[in-house]
Amino acid sequence: MIAKLKGIVDHVGDGHAIIDVGGVGYLVHCAARTLGRLKAGEAAMLLIETDVGEDHIRLFGFADAAEREWFRLLTSVQGVGSRIGLAVLSTLTPDELVRAIAAGDKTTVSRANGVGGKLAQRIVTELKDKVSALALGAAGGAAGKKGKGAGGVDTATADAVSALVNLGYAPADALGAVAQAGEALGAGASVAELIRAALSELAASRAAAGAGGRRR
Repeated sequence: MIAKLKGIVDHVGDGHAIIDVGGVGYLVHCAARTLGRLKAGEAAMLLIETDVGEDHIRLFGFADAAEREWFRLLTSVQGVGSRIGLAVLSTLTPDELVRAIAAGDKTTVSRANGVGGKLAQRIVTELKDKVSALALGAAGGAAGKKGKGAGGVDTATADAVSALVNLGYAPADALGAVAQAGEALGAGASVAELIRAALSELAASRAAAGAGGRRR
């Protein structure tokens, strides 16, 4: 099973590239963002997901581990094949996917070519818990480091989600609130700021839910 290719870019085409490794050319299917980083004649390294079927072996290449992880997550959803998975990754970065899924934003996901409203809703619904688990995993492995953790989850986001889960909130609810807080506060918000804003979001949601119940 091929997990990584390192060689010289021989050709960049529509949806694929050919990587020359020791004189052997490997055709690798990639998302547009990854292809944009490749130039013919230059050295390149791609992480690989190998798809082995009865009548084919296909290689899918990714610029980093977060992109590959998201390809695996996306293609685990019913109705999302490799073509759709690459289309989503061509349209949205891992960080944008985290925010969209955490917020239940199917409109953003449906921007990808070939993704209709129903499929976008399925992606958001089926991946919400998995994205929450990614955030908690990123918090566990961050050890105070800044940057991106598992699946491209920002470590400040991951730490804030972890803190809310420790307070008793469900992981999916915590991630959704932190994602909304991050949108409101903008890039560079501290963990403490994210937690405070997320707690306000959660309190507002509970109040709205309670008011809706009383109206019934």
